Amino acid sequence: MSQGSSQRPHRVAVIVDEGTNPFEVGVATELFGLPRPELGLPGPLYEVTLCAPVPEIRMNHGFFTLTGVRGLDAVAQADTLVVPGRPDNVVPRGPDVLDAIRRAHARGARIVSFCTGTFALAEAGLLDGRRAATHWRWADSFRRLHPKVLLEPDVLFVDEGGLLTAAGSAAALDLGLYIWRRDHGAEIANHVSRRLVFAAHRDGGQRQFVERPVPQVRDESLAPLLAWAQERLGEPLTVAGLAARARVSPATLHRRFRAQLGTTPLAWLTSERVTLACRLIERGEERLDVVAARSGLGSAANLRARLRQATGLSPSAYRRRFGSGGGEALVS
Repeated sequence: MSQGSSQRPHRVAVIVDEGTNPFEVGVATELFGLPRPELGLPGPLYEVTLCAPVPEIRMNHGFFTLTGVRGLDAVAQADTLVVPGRPDNVVPRGPDVLDAIRRAHARGARIVSFCTGTFALAEAGLLDGRRAATHWRWADSFRRLHPKVLLEPDVLFVDEGGLLTAAGSAAALDLGLYIWRRDHGAEIANHVSRRLVFAAHRDGGQRQFVERPVPQVRDESLAPLLAWAQERLGEPLTVAGLAARARVSPATLHRRFRAQLGTTPLAWLTSERVTLACRLIERGEERLDVVAARSGLGSAANLRARLRQATGLSPSAYRRRFGSGGGEALVS
């Protein structure tokens, strides 16, 4: 459990601009604004404020008008600022919105964009020379408008430190759960994902758009194989072994993973093992070799390398931040 659960909630401001997509606003409020009694914490971990440049905001296609939200002054108190997308991306954002984004970034707030909200961050000048993601449909226009940004056209989301960009509407959920993991650990993020009935962890580097052709003869879903492997992560699973279990060749298995998950079998297996290692550390396991063995990562050295790659933290630092048993160092 996060060490910061007894502190004040992390303040999240969501800018609702003219023509904003309702779905991304809903994602932000669903992820960070709902009470979560299932976590058993003394108070909320996040609090959400919707803010807008004018008192009445007409949403995308005029589906409805949003009223009763705060002004952009609310951005000044935000620890995280979320900028949802809108379809009219060639129309510049208003200067007051861009100034609010710049000021939040300048004082160290975390800036998050969902879908084409990346355009606003680029218009504010925050992404020049940095990697970013946006919806594949608008990738070409984004490049024309913002050639200095290092656009990653085929990923779910990008983390550039204090600037995080999600590629599309569903990828906003992926990025939101990634933020939960980074802020509060894998165990709590898994609770949130279960309530959302959404995949707990899709790596940001996975493809945005996955081809899913209708099976010609039999169901080729990977779901049974994935469930089987998730119950045996501590065993010496290999790509060849997974292929044998699925009764296909390794090359065929690789193609199915690419088609259905947008990743490789080895990358998926490593990601699942790292997530399991994180949960073991959070639950109080102090022996690094035990965590490595039970998660299937093999050695303490490999565990350290994989955990640092995934979270930016060493095992001991991860336990100090997210563990339930205090700040003791992990031992080999």
